[in-house]
Amino acid sequence: MPTVTVQQGPRSVELKRELVKQITDAFVDAYRIPAETVTVWIQEVPTDSWGAAGTLTADK
Repeated sequence: MPTVTVQQGPRSVELKRELVKQITDAFVDAYRIPAETVTVWIQEVPTDSWGAAGTLTADK
């Protein structure tokens, strides 16, 4: 049973719903497994809790 973890900034429920669908479909297509065996975890990190290139994402 594949488990995928996605770490990202906050997104709308609609976007997360579409992401979960597309990730699941990719595993179904690539591994020829039932969709029910794919688990997707989304961990949202507030923009003031991560950064890149020395700058907080909240400051961009």
